[in-house]
Amino acid sequence: MRVAPRVILTNEQRTVLQRWARGRTTAARLVRRSKIVLLAAEGKENLEIADELQIERTIVGRWRRRFVAKGLAGIEKDAPRGGRPASKRQEVAQRIVEVTTQQTPPNATHWSTNSLARQLGVSQSMVSRVWRANGLKPHLSRTFKVSNDSRFVEKLTDVVGLYLDPPERALVLSCDEKSQIQALDRTQKGLPLKKGRCGTMTHDYKRNGTTTLFAALSMLDGRVISRCDSRHRHQEWLKFLRQIEAETPLELDLHLIVDNYATHKHPRVQSWLKKHPRFHMHFTPTSSSWLNLVERWFRDLTDKRIRRGTFTSVARLQAAIQAYIDAHNQNPKAFKWTAKADVILEKVRRARAVLNKMQTA
Repeated sequence: MRVAPRVILTNEQRTVLQRWARGRTTAARLVRRSKIVLLAAEGKENLEIADELQIERTIVGRWRRRFVAKGLAGIEKDAPRGGRPASKRQEVAQRIVEVTTQQTPPNATHWSTNSLARQLGVSQSMVSRVWRANGLKPHLSRTFKVSNDSRFVEKLTDVVGLYLDPPERALVLSCDEKSQIQALDRTQKGLPLKKGRCGTMTHDYKRNGTTTLFAALSMLDGRVISRCDSRHRHQEWLKFLRQIEAETPLELDLHLIVDNYATHKHPRVQSWLKKHPRFHMHFTPTSSSWLNLVERWFRDLTDKRIRRGTFTSVARLQAAIQAYIDAHNQNPKAFKWTAKADVILEKVRRARAVLNKMQTA
């Protein structure tokens, strides 16, 4: 039977251990180790100490032995840990980062913790730790598109200027249409949300038609002017422009931020705009929908009302959209643009430089 080493304390050691054990600012681990040694010095066995302190007996034995071997210094510092030396761990971590970012597995587009662990002969947990520490998520990707618009700088500066410094006696409206919104009904009724279980809905659905939502988001107060139509031609866009004119104060100029959809530039639209000089059109660069803030509002509409909704007809879909807009307009909140044009242009410049380097490599 293995006998625990006997602990004998000097007066000085007992004083220090008692101070550590009672210290309010002493680290919790050092408090526990001090109590272990003090109880051991009273002649108590490891099992008795473990029961009294509510810890594992192996922990008691470890710190008893450390104190007997090295004194106070032995319990003041953590015991050396097993595993690879620090320098070796750093080399392995660096190798994990290199392989993750510079290579792909032969049978997949990206690494998993399991496949990379097998490839490098390390544990999955180590791969996970290194990925977390370096912000690596090989299973995720983001879509992007750098605009090739020849007037990109001019258009960007114009739109950002409207957001950050809107003109006086004018209203800035972020406008667009969300086309082909589907009225989807599920093939079976889902189960409601309940404690311990999320709501359910079938993966398949029935299509009951589509609608197009025209929306103008006010940069002043966040209110939305809207219209649902069956199509999104220049005729419907003209109807929406007339609605905007009717629902905004006549004494204010209107600055509309729109994308480059052909409907917005149709000759009949241009002719109508010439007859209504308070309308000023500002076009975002091509492939730059992120610059139009109404797209952010469209995302909220989709997430909160459309994606998980069930609609047996287009009329029900349109009614749901209108109800959401009415509720939004009762307590609107303005969307605030904060990024300056020069900051955005610098990011675009870096993105183009990387793309050009990849194309010439």
